[in-house]
Amino acid sequence: MTAMNELLDILDLEELEHNLYRGRSPQVEWQRVFGGQTIAQSLVAAQRTVPAERHVHSLHGYFMRPGDIKVPIVYEVDRIRDGASFTTRRVTAVQHGQAIFSLETSFQVREQGLDHQIPMPPDVPMPETLLSQRDLLKTMEHIPEVIRKFWARERPLEIRPVNLKHYSSRDRLPPRQNVWIRLTGPVPEGDPRLSSVLLAYLSDMTLLDTSTFAHGRGLFDPDIQAASLDHAMWFHRAHALDDWLLYTQDSPSASGSRGFNRGALYARDGTLIASTAQEGLIRLRRQPK
Repeated sequence: MTAMNELLDILDLEELEHNLYRGRSPQVEWQRVFGGQTIAQSLVAAQRTVPAERHVHSLHGYFMRPGDIKVPIVYEVDRIRDGASFTTRRVTAVQHGQAIFSLETSFQVREQGLDHQIPMPPDVPMPETLLSQRDLLKTMEHIPEVIRKFWARERPLEIRPVNLKHYSSRDRLPPRQNVWIRLTGPVPEGDPRLSSVLLAYLSDMTLLDTSTFAHGRGLFDPDIQAASLDHAMWFHRAHALDDWLLYTQDSPSASGSRGFNRGALYARDGTLIASTAQEGLIRLRRQPK
């Protein structure tokens, strides 16, 4: 089974009971459940309780405990409100009898109205001119071993970073980056709900890293303890996910052992598809691992 097929499989939750669903994690050599997976599976659970003509327009989630990849995750949906135009759901993800993640998400009947967007950044190199993370392993020196192992894994996503210096340098750099990202397999056509879920999944990639650049550090440094604390996402426009997406990211602030990050996902044609925001734990360890 390819990584993309496995991703689609784990996003097909098992219904246990009314408002109760179960999801599993891919069995990989990793410490905890990927945050994007928990966000995406929570959104799937919420979608299962909402009429098909209502589409997600925003979500806000909090990470409370690291997920255990060895056991299933149970998702409980609270049907908070069913309005004339909007539907609101709360989802709690549970493992070992404790909540590990909570999500509130809102759905809307599609409407016509005012429409504008900030344009995609100019002069960004196209993905065809860039190397993937896996290709960079052959050309870049001084990449930490933990990053090498992560890049070498088969994943359902391919990432081609525009900015490379922070991978091998400890210079203090501007806290912003651009990455091209795409799914490595075809997305079933005619399913806007699945497209939203896949966007939620990939939105957790590379975002937290940005808050370390201004300090000449990286998430995998032995003296850094890093973890996502919360994640927010707004879905602006429906768009096919059959091509590269540009993920622009910046970090306006880091303080109190927390890094704050913002992102925007653009289609190649310049359409602003979604926006994100995330705050994460960026704590200096007193005794590095």
